[in-house]
Amino acid sequence: MIDVVDAATRSRMMSGIRGKNTQPEVRLRSALHRRGFRFRVNKVGLPGRPDIVLASRRAVVLVHGCFWHRHDGCRFTTTPATRRRFWTEKFGQNIERDARNLKELEALGWRVWIVWECEIRKDFEDAVDRVARWLDRGKSTP
Repeated sequence: MIDVVDAATRSRMMSGIRGKNTQPEVRLRSALHRRGFRFRVNKVGLPGRPDIVLASRRAVVLVHGCFWHRHDGCRFTTTPATRRRFWTEKFGQNIERDARNLKELEALGWRVWIVWECEIRKDFEDAVDRVARWLDRGKSTP
């Protein structure tokens, strides 16, 4: 299938996709903050600069976009029809990087929870409830 826009327009469109402060991240952070959770955002110094870091609970929450992080079985995990080899390599590198960051975080003693974009889209309150319950289970004692 031929792309419906020229290469320069497609490049500009793709460069506008944010890597942080995405709508799913902001919505989740806002909901967690309303529930009393306090955290840091995109913490430099931790592998992968996690989206949400709760140091007192040694927990990080990663908000993954289904397209970029390749959520298995998700309808948003599509592969563009043009430049298939490029996209296959790009997505492969993303998967490897995610696995490496996860392994490094766990080796440093961090608990990791991954929230997928489709979970937030499908049932936002349920996604927030699951993250909050997981965070509460790891609450440190004063």
